[in-house]
Amino acid sequence: MTTLEQQRAQDAWEKSVGYRKEHVNVAKALPALIMNSGLMQVLAYCHEKGKEHEMVAAHLRVWLARRFFNADRDPGFEPLMEKLMSLDPSDFRAITTEAFAWLRWLRQIAPARLKGN
Repeated sequence: MTTLEQQRAQDAWEKSVGYRKEHVNVAKALPALIMNSGLMQVLAYCHEKGKEHEMVAAHLRVWLARRFFNADRDPGFEPLMEKLMSLDPSDFRAITTEAFAWLRWLRQIAPARLKGN
């Protein structure tokens, strides 16, 4: 049985396949953006920016959907935003905390994989 940290690491490893420098830059920036603006605002920003931002955000959405909503695919921007808006504050904080935990792995693994290629 794998720990939650191992699951996060494995997921970040799998998702970072094919990342380019632009994806790595987004992955590195997202935690600070979430800290300053909030999870929903950053998801909206990534959706609006498109391309690399949206791809990294979609990977985060898949992870959060798996952990909290028993789904194995990207719920999409609008459905997840609607779900997040309906949560009570403690559940929303838990999801934000989980986003930070997963992004810690992604921001370490993605540049290492990029350098290894």
